[in-house]
Amino acid sequence: MPMTRNWAFALFTMLLLGGCSWFTWLPWVGDDDDDDEDLLEPAALVKFDAEVKIQRIWKTSVGKGLGRKYLRLNPVILADRIFAADGYGRLQAHDRFTGKRLWQTQIQTEGGGFLSGLNFIDRKDTSFVSGGVGVGGGNVLLGTTNGDVIAFSAADGVERWRSSVGSEVLAPPVAGDDLIFVQSIDGRLMALEQDSGDIRWSFDNQVPVLTLRGTAEPVFDNGVVYAGFANGTISALRGESGEPIWEHRLMLPEGRSELDRMVDVDSSPLVRGTLIYGVSYQGKLKAIRRSDGQRLWEMDLSSHLDIAEGYGQIYVVNDKDAILAIDQQSAEEVWRQDSLYLRRLSSPIAFSNYLAIGDSEGYLHILAQSDGRFLARRKLDGDGLRSSMTYMDGTLYVLGNSGSLYALEITVR
Repeated sequence: MPMTRNWAFALFTMLLLGGCSWFTWLPWVGDDDDDDEDLLEPAALVKFDAEVKIQRIWKTSVGKGLGRKYLRLNPVILADRIFAADGYGRLQAHDRFTGKRLWQTQIQTEGGGFLSGLNFIDRKDTSFVSGGVGVGGGNVLLGTTNGDVIAFSAADGVERWRSSVGSEVLAPPVAGDDLIFVQSIDGRLMALEQDSGDIRWSFDNQVPVLTLRGTAEPVFDNGVVYAGFANGTISALRGESGEPIWEHRLMLPEGRSELDRMVDVDSSPLVRGTLIYGVSYQGKLKAIRRSDGQRLWEMDLSSHLDIAEGYGQIYVVNDKDAILAIDQQSAEEVWRQDSLYLRRLSSPIAFSNYLAIGDSEGYLHILAQSDGRFLARRKLDGDGLRSSMTYMDGTLYVLGNSGSLYALEITVR
């Protein structure tokens, strides 16, 4: 094969794996009617009268941070411990009340796969932990760019097993009924044996030519695993056997170009009661019946971030970083907060009366669930906030892109 064809193939494959994130820095990527260049600039923060305080309980450091590959490694809680990882193989356990480090371990450095060197933007970034953190069966679970799923003892950090699933893992492994559910970038959902990592079953889903770099975290509930895929579908499968129960298409790919036709479901399905809420990129937000996958309602909305729930509402961040509150039953828009336009927000988390969300400049924003007004703001990490946050027993845990892990309390002024 001529050298020019080699390079053409390499470039095409690189763009395919990188997805839309390769193009977002180009000024012409976006809505055709965004002619005003100022609209492409992130919104400046507006002043407001704070009604609550963001108080730090403790702070610690986790390895070297998340690097440059848009990793989202959320901290996770098991009993009295919180576990967090960096992108370079450092996994740590801390007392969630005091922040004291209980143990740490370092995964042996491994390659990122045959095509990892083709990423000309991130080629100097050696991070390889891409799916994490998950817990289950007394294990802490991580996935890597090289297609490994690794289980560590939650008690002392000793590696228990390592299983190859064949392709990059970009979402946290999820435990349920003595199985570990893993979703890989090549469109496969797999169930691994909790004690050994052996693959019990595998479900394949066709991957479009061009996709976002990411996968939705599977959700396991009452014997069923729900998963979103890059072709715009959500599937329900029996956890024990992988038998499909139903499949629902959130959005049918439309448009002339592969960019226009991207409808990835990178937002994890939100399971609440008898319904599932799902959203796709360049697609729709839908409420679906769990029993048969039939639609209850839908609305046009584009997002790749997880959905939050509270006050009888669901909270979604759209592709312009507007935050929307939608009534769970009627699909009516209750409120919209547009003041964080293009600030590259994290997934929201709802707790108590509040909605918390981070941005790429490292600010943590606290909003009121009732009407979306700003209640507090605090800058935590100069490298930004990207990973999902964790809340338990009155404490909000936030991992910054630099590796700073915070335990925070929200109090009334």
